[in-house]
Amino acid sequence: MTAFAPDSIVLNRKLPLWYQVSQSLRASILGRTPDAPLRLPTEEQLAVHYGVSVLTMRQALKELEDEGLISRHRRRGTFIEPSARRGTPVRLLGSVDAIVAQQSGMRTEILDHGSGPVPTDLAEYFPDCPDVATYHRLRSDEKTGEPTNHARNYIRPELAARIDPGDLARWPMTKVLRDVVGVHISRITDTVEARLADPETAKLLQVPLLSPILHYTGISYGEDGRPLDVARIHYRGDRFSFSVTLDAQSPH
Repeated sequence: MTAFAPDSIVLNRKLPLWYQVSQSLRASILGRTPDAPLRLPTEEQLAVHYGVSVLTMRQALKELEDEGLISRHRRRGTFIEPSARRGTPVRLLGSVDAIVAQQSGMRTEILDHGSGPVPTDLAEYFPDCPDVATYHRLRSDEKTGEPTNHARNYIRPELAARIDPGDLARWPMTKVLRDVVGVHISRITDTVEARLADPETAKLLQVPLLSPILHYTGISYGEDGRPLDVARIHYRGDRFSFSVTLDAQSPH
């Protein structure tokens, strides 16, 4: 397997397998280093890695091809598109790997981090914590340098003590918590709403004051049901849209 081989994931059998595989692979593609090779492993190698059929793997790769992240050439193989578009819809399907993929592939600047009292409107999520750690980051398009979103994460202090801020300049918080800190994220709840850019957001995202933005709140829960992380992200309204995919086989 090449440097693009994604980390193994625990597949959720309630969600389409091809979708989960595509999102994990997408996160690896967008999180690659600039000098990494562009050629992907074969369909067969990837299928074995994920423990899925070749047919499922083909469906996952087609999703990435339709998005413009990869190109597939008969007899030559599958390759990353170096100029692949980074701005994508905010998509929610209940998969942790989907969240990781959504947050990957942008240049990240850590604006500040520290600790302080739990904000009043977040007290219900941290009832046993007098203080929380906070991380504020600005993400920009790697190609154009244009800012696309800024995020604040509020983390339980015992977890923050195990986080290297340098990792947050490379990976999304969800990936750091799961794959570096080693906590099990049982679920993530998401809320997206339309808002108008306040002075701070307008300045950071380089948009006019009161421009439309998408405000995302994501709450990650541990195995014991307690919130681990509350993320608030402001997306530029002219760069992102919101879509939800529902599994047609799920009961309504």
